[in-house]
Amino acid sequence: MGTTAVMERPAPGGMAKTRRRRVMVLGNLLAVLVVAAALSLAVGARALSPAEVWHGLFGDPTPDQRLTEIRLIVETVRVPRTVLAIVAGIALGTGGALIQGYTRNPIADTGLLGVNTGASFAVVSVIAVFGFSDPLQYVWFAFLGAAVAGVVVFGLASIGRGAGNPLTLALAGQGITVFLMAMTTAVALSNQASLNALRFWNAGSVAGVGFDVIRPVTAFVAVGLVLALTTLPSLNLLNLGDDVARGLGVNIALSRTVGITAITLLAGAATAACGPIAFLGLMVAHVARYLTGPDYRWLVPCAGLLGAVVLLVCDIIGRLVVRPGELDAGVVVALLGAPFFAVLVWRGKFRSA
Repeated sequence: MGTTAVMERPAPGGMAKTRRRRVMVLGNLLAVLVVAAALSLAVGARALSPAEVWHGLFGDPTPDQRLTEIRLIVETVRVPRTVLAIVAGIALGTGGALIQGYTRNPIADTGLLGVNTGASFAVVSVIAVFGFSDPLQYVWFAFLGAAVAGVVVFGLASIGRGAGNPLTLALAGQGITVFLMAMTTAVALSNQASLNALRFWNAGSVAGVGFDVIRPVTAFVAVGLVLALTTLPSLNLLNLGDDVARGLGVNIALSRTVGITAITLLAGAATAACGPIAFLGLMVAHVARYLTGPDYRWLVPCAGLLGAVVLLVCDIIGRLVVRPGELDAGVVVALLGAPFFAVLVWRGKFRSA
């Protein structure tokens, strides 16, 4: 992301036009998110009309069995699923944009910090040791595993000659990820219950999680978002290079520490609740950059909203394509993300030709 893109300032009229365009982008994304949320409440194995959804949300209890069933579907299945998709999508989209900024790596994803594999290893380990079967029992261990993996990766990247170098962070993340993947496979293959749980949890789904999990996960995501927003001005300067940022007064170590903490909270909470959802942060960060430009003060909020929209839409698609069954949202995201990644590679080669 060239230094020029950040350093060059358009004329005052151009700045106002750019700001209006960015505000319009965010407004349109909010509108699309509202529409997607409404569709998420209506679409499923049993399609509901707008009137039925309204009754399920706000209607009074009634002896009518059909209306009681609708209320039960909306309140206990559709609403938690929709809320979790929004929360997790915002977390993964924001985390994806942040990790690309802090590593200056356009193909970085939140999984680069090892949070996905850390959560997976924690899940299979506690199931093998304690025999947990309820997601509410092991979701906290998943979050703990994700957080520990992120701390270890950041710690390894902060020592030695290449301390603080984005390349060192990427290499440390890749090393820890490979190690944890091997450990996860070893534990899962030695315990049938762990293998069964990992098979379903690893697909990545926003279904089957209640508000008893969503509330605390949302609290962690909120803290991560606050930390992320405080780092955005310094992140813009960090992308000019460490020497320039230091000369402009940025505390590089503090900024990176706060940023990586935010990414770990965001990605760890989302992964703990939904399982690993690959490619989402990677995709939406690139789309957000195209829509808003390289200014992270706009790019990161845009990526968060895009993450929520994409995860909601993918969950809706998963409910429709194999009715009356379902495809997990993580599977649909991966089906979209793989060709998106291929297009990124193709475009890179085309531009360098």
